[in-house]
This record gives sequence, structure tokens and C-alpha cells, in this order.
Amino acid sequence: MVISVRFNQQEERVLKRLSNYYDEDRSKLLKKSLMEMYETLLDRKVIDKFEAKERAKKVRFYTAEEILKKI
Repeated sequence: MVISVRFNQQEERVLKRLSNYYDEDRSKLLKKSLMEMYETLLDRKVIDKFEAKERAKKVRFYTAEEILKKI
């Protein structure tokens, strides 16, 4: 699939600067950025789920000694 993206002059300068800095072509740089943003979204969902459990007092932490006793 091919997608066209329009950039204003400032965005184009930023993309060019990042492309040069990371020595990546622009397409690859955009793809990597997209995947990093998606990974952040997935991480946020896991964090939100944990925080909901924590608020509901359904989280328990174990000490190293407790873990060692169980194995």
C-alpha cells in the first residue's frame, strides 16, 4: 500500500533533519515512528489495566523472600 503524506515546510525540515541524524530514509523513519507510537498505545492499555486493579485493591506485591519460598 502506498500512502501520500503532505508536510508543511517546517515538518519537512524536521523530517529531513531526523532522517539525516538517524541515517534512515524518510519512509523507514516514519514507519518506525508509527510502530513506536503503537507500542506506546499498547503499553498504556496495560498500565491502565494495572492501575484499575490497584485502585480496586486487587494488586499484591511479593518480596524476594516470598518468591524464593514458593519455588
